[in-house]
Amino acid sequence: MIAILFSVLADNLKLILRLYVQPGAAMSDILDRGSLLFSSLAVLAVSFAFGFATPAFVFPFYGPLIVMAAIYTPGLLLLGGWVGGIRSAFQRDYAPLLTCTAMAWVAGSLPLLAIAWLLPQLFLAASAAAAAYFLLLTFFAVRTVFGTENGPAILVMSLSWLPLIAAWLLRDPLRYLMGWLSSPFLLFYLFYYLRSELGDTFGNLGAGLRRSQSFRRNLEAAAINPHDAEAQYQLGLIYQQRRQLTEAINRFQNAVAIDPNETDAHFQLGRIAREQGRLNDALAHFQTVVDQNERHAQSEILRELGALYLEARQYRFALNELLKYEEKRPYDAEGLCYHGQALEGLNEPQEAREIYERAIEAASNAPQYLRRAAGKWSRLARKQLKALSTRA
Repeated sequence: MIAILFSVLADNLKLILRLYVQPGAAMSDILDRGSLLFSSLAVLAVSFAFGFATPAFVFPFYGPLIVMAAIYTPGLLLLGGWVGGIRSAFQRDYAPLLTCTAMAWVAGSLPLLAIAWLLPQLFLAASAAAAAYFLLLTFFAVRTVFGTENGPAILVMSLSWLPLIAAWLLRDPLRYLMGWLSSPFLLFYLFYYLRSELGDTFGNLGAGLRRSQSFRRNLEAAAINPHDAEAQYQLGLIYQQRRQLTEAINRFQNAVAIDPNETDAHFQLGRIAREQGRLNDALAHFQTVVDQNERHAQSEILRELGALYLEARQYRFALNELLKYEEKRPYDAEGLCYHGQALEGLNEPQEAREIYERAIEAASNAPQYLRRAAGKWSRLARKQLKALSTRA
């Protein structure tokens, strides 16, 4: 038992140290092997040490953890749902995001703690650097947990101070509420009468992290089998969602090497290659998908081919693929935006304007669960319409 505890402690300490060298990869490893309990205790320990190291640390030792758990992390989740249409479930993402942000706070605070002990005259200046480093690590945490691109992750990180400002403005009522919550009689009442409901609620908050870690361990075990292409593909999806594209490519290539008919892996390799500007590689993978199954992913391969030809400025080829796609899915806002761009490239502004209007209508009529994703293409269509009007 003691050996297991030391092993968990050592593994989590290594994760914190890795944040200084490879923050993106470290955040992914925290999702796979990090401990919410360890990260919470580490925050408490560092906060407690700050109280002895400097008089400038005037907060109670549990203050940073409460702020992180009750204000900062929920704020990031709300911002993530608002910025860029990031779909995030609170019960699924709360524990992973809190674990990552707690580890990030510890990594940013440890050098500051050393300065507080050894060079106290530099503490205030170093505090600004520590805050900036924490924000940088928050960017990697947001990108990894939400699986978003750099732009939305930067925006969420940049706005992450808003929940803290709101908490500061509401500090008096919050202090009053915390005073009530700290009452032993109220705590006993909550525990005695609501223990089952509270137990289910807090248990579910941690279930997201436990499920993802269990799923990852099972996949890693399955990937040992040299003939299991599906396990390699699923691991590739995890890395792709976390924006670790090099690892994702390796896993997808492993899947294709095991089974050349793994159409899904070819499709994802093509999408990554297009995103990285390797258009010839993307075309080769997409062509393989078309040869194996033209209706793959509800014919989205045709849309991807159209987008690829758009980037290559081969507008006639792009239009041909997009017209075939529209025959199968005429109300897809993304495909319609690509169609409009192809028409612009062919110098057909009036036809492009009509297609952009269709894209806006398709986005407004999208199902509720697709409304946020469709909103991105609605905004693009409106932007293109405005540009066409300006040129006219």
